Amino acid sequence: MNNLSLLGISVLALSLAACNNDPAKGKSQATAAEAVTAAAAPAAGASVKYAFTNADSKLDFVGAKVTRKHDGSFQTFSGTITVVDNDPAKSSVTALIDVGSIKSDDEKLTGHLKSPDLLDVGKFPQATFTSTSIKAGGDKGATHTITGNFQLHGVTKSISFPANVKTSAESVDVDAEFAINRKDFGIVYPGMPDDLIKDDVLLKLQIRAKKAG
Repeated sequence: MNNLSLLGISVLALSLAACNNDPAKGKSQATAAEAVTAAAAPAAGASVKYAFTNADSKLDFVGAKVTRKHDGSFQTFSGTITVVDNDPAKSSVTALIDVGSIKSDDEKLTGHLKSPDLLDVGKFPQATFTSTSIKAGGDKGATHTITGNFQLHGVTKSISFPANVKTSAESVDVDAEFAINRKDFGIVYPGMPDDLIKDDVLLKLQIRAKKAG
């Protein structure tokens, strides 16, 4: 087999890997826009506050390069959900993420994710989310669409994503799975020339908020 044939096989193999190695394929894509500068006015009515932490909730992600996917999570985060009149559309959510608590399925990758090439946790140790609106209905049959300011890597954008929200007297559950484009937040490191990093990162939220005392 000559070198040209070997090159052709290698290119085909990489192309097939790329086609089958996209965690965002078929998933909802969060829309990113300029951050909302004016805070939303609090809804009138009876409000109840719920709190969540990494102790009973999950904030996972899946990223990929040409050759493989990587699973990961943030180990430390917290937030509150304020529900008004038991109506998610009148409600709000805030979250604080310790970016340095990131952990992936590969120890070397975890270190690289924390480096200035990518998340630069020494310079940008925290990420935050503050909702600006929650509307009924969403992509792929979601119960709601949540919009808010997401600050990551020193960049703040307004993002909208679908979520399934379930409320009760004692708890609020929020489940969401959507992709964001890392380049929207200034994370532009391309990866190795023969193993490029994909732009989209799949986020998977499983929030279990309990009524605050």
